[in-house]
Amino acid sequence: MLEMISENSFVTLAGVFGGVLLGLAARLGRFCTLGAIEDTLYGDDTLRLRMWFLAIGAAIAGTFALSGAGLVPLEDSFYLSIAWMPLASISGGLMFGYGMALTGSCGYGALARLGGGDMRAFVVVLVMGVSAYAVLAGPLAYLRIWVFPQGMATTPPGLAHFLAAQTGLAPATLGITLGLAIALAALCSSGFRKSPASAFWALVVAGAIVSGWAASGYIAQNGFGAFPVVSHSYSAPVGEALLYAMTASAGLPSFAVGSVGGVLLGAFAGSLIKGHFRWEACEDPRELRRQILGAALMGAGAVLAMGCTVGQGLSAFSTLSYSAPVTFTAVFAGAAFGLRQLIEGFQPAE
Repeated sequence: MLEMISENSFVTLAGVFGGVLLGLAARLGRFCTLGAIEDTLYGDDTLRLRMWFLAIGAAIAGTFALSGAGLVPLEDSFYLSIAWMPLASISGGLMFGYGMALTGSCGYGALARLGGGDMRAFVVVLVMGVSAYAVLAGPLAYLRIWVFPQGMATTPPGLAHFLAAQTGLAPATLGITLGLAIALAALCSSGFRKSPASAFWALVVAGAIVSGWAASGYIAQNGFGAFPVVSHSYSAPVGEALLYAMTASAGLPSFAVGSVGGVLLGAFAGSLIKGHFRWEACEDPRELRRQILGAALMGAGAVLAMGCTVGQGLSAFSTLSYSAPVTFTAVFAGAAFGLRQLIEGFQPAE
């Protein structure tokens, strides 16, 4: 395959493929983290939260199936190769979740909204991308490294590997088993089983995550360049895509750039299919201020937590990294606090 297409083109197209699936899932399947949290807390409806857990379970099973077959060197992935810092996961997750509540979506959701013509999301994407890179490699990087010095991962590097060391079972066997258990737990709801479309789009999301690992793992093992083993995330990759848009003649595209572009394409197609595409802008300065602040918090928080709702909530979860469940819980808590603050702010005075 690599004789027909360059390695960079291969990983970029793989990013586009998975990104399109995620964009379609957002617009056609209403797959959304903040929406799932809001429905659960204030709508007494766990359907979209169960979609997330079905996607997580299926992604774990698929990812460890690839690892067990020797197709993905999972231990080389970002989430398993560097040391986990609990305080960074918690603080970054809380920041991201609170910022998500202020903006009304996460980075992935903002891209999906932008694909549907929402220019407010354009501001969120820009601010989040700049904020992420300011903390990752800009002037705030010195402070981040001082507070959270990064080291190499200890052994065992993840939950499946830890359990393997305790039981003697293969990490792949444990990962597949845990993934299927999570997926089955999500399907325990009779209401969810009555919504096959929701289950379908959750599996599409899982397929996008697994396809990212499969493609990057293939290149890492068969290519000649130094390509990372990655899957989808929408925090620092948004900043990387912005940099590529400004300096494309001086560099090559990447999986991250393809993934960001793919979500925009998929969301645009999905909005046209549903007849929901329309140009929207922010008419309230207070709303714009809130969204800018939220986007800045999301960008910084995602870098500290080493991922966003997709990066940690799906991609990292699919590797069963230590950070994923802690970060996901912190994001949920931060979003719950932010939503409660917004709701109380709009309550009439008594």
